[in-house]
Amino acid sequence: MLETGIKGYQEFTVTEADTAKKHKSGTLDVLATPRMAALMEETAWKSVAEHLDPGMGTVGIQLNLEHLAPTPVGMKVWCETVLTEIDGRKLTFSITAFDETGKIGEAIHARFIIEETKFQNKADKKRQM
Repeated sequence: MLETGIKGYQEFTVTEADTAKKHKSGTLDVLATPRMAALMEETAWKSVAEHLDPGMGTVGIQLNLEHLAPTPVGMKVWCETVLTEIDGRKLTFSITAFDETGKIGEAIHARFIIEETKFQNKADKKRQM
């Protein structure tokens, strides 16, 4: 059962594959903002997945993030999410990302609860147009 206060946590160590240079979001060997955004979204959806009925999932509909500090290759980063609001099928999360020296990012993220097969079928029909 979904309720506000559900928390999520994930971590990884930054590699060359996670850098701005590799993600084409810059030229430096630091954690890419798109990679941090992906960590935030993944942590949010995983935190509520087990609380949904079978066949149900969530899709991201909004991400308002600030990347506050750089993180070099080799440093651990982690993300903490909290489900702060449930409005029908819309879920809102407060998210904070850290590296070994402190906070590196924060975000507000909204996701929408969907029936996975129906949603996938709707997307697949676009190829037939």
